[in-house]
Amino acid sequence: MKIVKKAAFRTLSSLTNIAINNRTLRHWLIKNMEARIYKDLIKENPDNRPIKVQEDKYYMGRSIFRSIDRAVVKGNLSKQSIRGLLRVFLGNVFFGGFYQRIDYVKKYGERPPVFMTLSPCKQCNLRCIGCYAASGAEFKEQLSWDVLTKVIDQAREFWGMRFFVISGGEPLMYKDEGNTIFDLYEKYNDSYFLMYTNGMLIDKEVAKKMAELGNITPAISVEGLRKETDKRRGKGVFNRILEAMNNLRAAGTPFGISITATRNNLDVITTSEFRDFYFHKMGAIYGWMFQYMPIGREYTLDLMPTPEQRAKLYEWEWQLLRKDDIFVADFWSTATASDGCIAGARPGGYFYIDWNGDVMPCVFVPYTVHNVNEVFKEGGNLNDIIHSDFFKSIREWQYDYGYKRKPEDHGNWIMPCFIRDHHKKFLEVAKEYKVKPADEDAALALQDTGYNEGLIKYDDRMHDLTDPVWDGHYIGPDKKHIKKEKVST
Repeated sequence: MKIVKKAAFRTLSSLTNIAINNRTLRHWLIKNMEARIYKDLIKENPDNRPIKVQEDKYYMGRSIFRSIDRAVVKGNLSKQSIRGLLRVFLGNVFFGGFYQRIDYVKKYGERPPVFMTLSPCKQCNLRCIGCYAASGAEFKEQLSWDVLTKVIDQAREFWGMRFFVISGGEPLMYKDEGNTIFDLYEKYNDSYFLMYTNGMLIDKEVAKKMAELGNITPAISVEGLRKETDKRRGKGVFNRILEAMNNLRAAGTPFGISITATRNNLDVITTSEFRDFYFHKMGAIYGWMFQYMPIGREYTLDLMPTPEQRAKLYEWEWQLLRKDDIFVADFWSTATASDGCIAGARPGGYFYIDWNGDVMPCVFVPYTVHNVNEVFKEGGNLNDIIHSDFFKSIREWQYDYGYKRKPEDHGNWIMPCFIRDHHKKFLEVAKEYKVKPADEDAALALQDTGYNEGLIKYDDRMHDLTDPVWDGHYIGPDKKHIKKEKVST
């Protein structure tokens, strides 16, 4: 079956050059891909997920195809970027690495993670309020070039990984042994990179370089419109962001936006004005939504979206995906499309390595039991790290909560997050494995009684709001189907 799919992709790839300039052929290809994922996800449903979960995955996939097509129609993508999206992103990321994953499954009995997030440096040219990484210009911590490339080499060799998320700090400030972040993208030109950036350093030359390489998409951080962005990121930042987007669009580099939803800006980012400005006027192809997590610099529960606001955000994001064909993703609101929490190197999931080499189950779980620098010095590797008892315990929770459950016994994937939505469980695991906080703020949070009690209370309210939605919309159809089967037999 996999060989057939790889052959089908080669046929698709051979049509790429024609499809770039032929709208009729491109639409035909998109319709065929949409039909294929509908069949795979909904009609076949090989993993036996709730049927409404599979529908969410279909809408998510469809929105990716249509968002890319809109950008091509508008002339916002260079030919190199289109080829990179089709051949590297779709080809190597989704179809490549098959045989490495077979070897991994034979050895460990489960599939490997499909991507990782790396923060090569902590240094940043901004100092944003509530930054999850507590970054700033004064911080010089970074991964050495040798360690950075060794991590990627092992991920490619062990798991067939070809997709990497680059975060920070500000990745465009990374430099070691004369190598910049662009040297990384060029070295691994058969891999695709999503880079989170504040956009301040994306001038015309940088935008052109990204377009020429064709295997990078920057996600530029915004906080809303002008008022909200300048308030959190600094006066004048909004204008610099617009300049960066203009440069990227002119060069033909695909870009998106990264949004931190807080209690203060959620009512702005869920407006049609916000949607139309970034996705239609400025040309963003996608949006990554990160609901504010109470970690990092001056962490506080007061910036978290309220449970009621999260319900509003959930409705807004699925409106964009299902009706507007705009691709947005969110670890929480759209977690059904990723089969719940993806942390802890879960099959099909990811994990995180920061500038100090600390390995964490998630960007938003700043606690570690391994450091990649130390593991490499002792002759260990990435497989040793992700098979630690700490990581395994998180995966066991994921499996029991929903990932390996029958639809009718499923946990609520509108509340997927290990550290925020199930904070009591996180505290138990953190205590059992004596985790090391990644920084001073993380250490304080672990001992902050008011903080921990506040998160547990928050979780209880979220259950009250979302359990009826989960049971009614997602599990209800499967329960009715089971009931009908019992009656018929």
